[in-house]
Amino acid sequence: MSSRYKDLKQECYEANMQLNALNLVVYTFGNVSAVDRENGVFAIKPSGVPYEDLKPEDIVIVDFDNNIIEGTMRPSSDTKTHAYLYKNWPNIGGVAHTHATYSVAWAQAQQDIPIFGTTHADYLTADIPCAPPMADSLIEGNYEHNTGIQILDCFKEKNLSYEEVEMILIGNHGPFAWGKSAAKAVYNSKVLEVVAEMAYLTLQINPNAPRLKDSLIKKHYNRKHGKDSYYGQ
Repeated sequence: MSSRYKDLKQECYEANMQLNALNLVVYTFGNVSAVDRENGVFAIKPSGVPYEDLKPEDIVIVDFDNNIIEGTMRPSSDTKTHAYLYKNWPNIGGVAHTHATYSVAWAQAQQDIPIFGTTHADYLTADIPCAPPMADSLIEGNYEHNTGIQILDCFKEKNLSYEEVEMILIGNHGPFAWGKSAAKAVYNSKVLEVVAEMAYLTLQINPNAPRLKDSLIKKHYNRKHGKDSYYGQ
């Protein structure tokens, strides 16, 4: 039986396989979704399926209220978080959640990742935020939905734009990243992991390492972003 969502499923499948290829997941953990705004649905990895067994037709189609539109498997346990982000952030096209080692380590330490160097500044001008651990009442409630609330609350509290800072750490849990597409969400997940590792090593060498100065932050970010960017072809 052909699916009207064949291309969306393929996009989601390829992004999930890339997540695995980039060594950002452990066993079946981690997931990526891809959104179809026109039809108000998104594609997401089924829960607990090993990456080596995953096929495009296994991908589940869900609406923004978490109803399964197409698919025979249960969607990822993080589906409600993805749905909440899509519903509230209209300009994102993909969301990724990983269990990458250094990203998770910073999340478990409940620490923002400071902007120490130009690699970090190539992608964003702020520290990578870490949302505080969820309150007990929210953990006992609709946990995955409340994780979405946790992310939006952190961005509101820190006065951050989701279109400029495309990643976050959830305290004691791990990273989420997003972007204009599922592929970009995976790309941002890898950037987050690399920056997390660099920041960790920086603090091992010098626990008092200073943050990057503002002039270098602006220079490196603006080389790649905005109307006056000149990096690349």
